[in-house]
Amino acid sequence: MGITAIVLLAVAKLWLRFGTVQRLPLYWSPSAIAWGAGLSVAIVAASSLLYRLWPAYRQSAQFYLELVIAPLTWPDLLWLGLLPGMSEELLFRGVMLPALGSNAVGLTLSSLCFGALHLSNAKQWPYTIWATVVGLVLGGSALLAGNLLLPIVVHVLTNWMSACLWKWRQSQTV
Repeated sequence: MGITAIVLLAVAKLWLRFGTVQRLPLYWSPSAIAWGAGLSVAIVAASSLLYRLWPAYRQSAQFYLELVIAPLTWPDLLWLGLLPGMSEELLFRGVMLPALGSNAVGLTLSSLCFGALHLSNAKQWPYTIWATVVGLVLGGSALLAGNLLLPIVVHVLTNWMSACLWKWRQSQTV
């Protein structure tokens, strides 16, 4: 997780350094925090609903969560929220989205790339579709707000809440 975050951050920094793209602005905004918290709750709720209703998604998500979260301790979950949430948002919404075009095409392409990042094997296609949809929400929120803080907050809180819920549910079944 840490190595992936460093690699994504390096790619974003190199793209900014050698490309002609300007990063999406990032600035403090109480409304971005509030909207971010609300969107993250909605994403976690939608994922929980899909988990219950769509067996292929449940299997795919379970595989991914066991791979990523099971080895982590409760304090590690803080890093699970922060590292991917910040590095992935900097790359996919902060740099890639403006580079590809801050429009429907750029939003779609950057979201597909974000989804592909979450594909660990061919059986993971339901989770990859979900990650692509979440990428559309994150990118759309970035474009609407014009502030990278909003998708960062959404991503960090979504990762953290999802991980805590999954870890708690696993501890209840033991």
